[in-house]
Amino acid sequence: MKNKKNNAFLYGLLAGLGLLIFYLSVVSIFQGIEFAFLNLRNLWYLIFPLTIGFGIQIGLYFSIKHTAQLTGTVAGTGTISGGSMIACCSHFLLQIIPLAGASVLATFLARYQKWFMVIGIISNIIGIIIMLRHKKKMKDGMKNG
Repeated sequence: MKNKKNNAFLYGLLAGLGLLIFYLSVVSIFQGIEFAFLNLRNLWYLIFPLTIGFGIQIGLYFSIKHTAQLTGTVAGTGTISGGSMIACCSHFLLQIIPLAGASVLATFLARYQKWFMVIGIISNIIGIIIMLRHKKKMKDGMKNG
C-alpha cells in the first residue's frame, strides 16, 4: 500500500512538471526561450498553482481506485487545466497567422489570458475536492465494511 502512494506522488509530480514543460515549450517554439521564462516570471502566481493543482489531481487519481466517476473528473478538470495553459499561450501562436480573424482571436486570448488561468485553477480546486471526498468515502466504507 505504501508503494502505491509513493507512485501516486511521483505521477502527480511528473504530471505537474509535464504541464509546466508543455507551457514553456509552446511559448518557446513561437516566441523564444527567453520570452517563455519572462512570461513565466510575470505569471508565476497563476502558472504554478495551475500546474501544482493538476499534479495533485493526478496524484490523487493514482492513489485511489480508478472508477468511471473519477476518470471523468480527472479528464474534465485536467482538460480545463491544459486548456487554460493553451489559452494562456495560444495568442502567441495566432500572432504568426496573418489572418484578420486569427488576430482578433489572439487579441481576445491575450486580453483574457489571466481569466482563463483562474478558471483552470478553480477547476483544479473543484477536482481536488471531489477526489478527496471520494477518497474519504472509500476509507469510511472500508472501516464500516
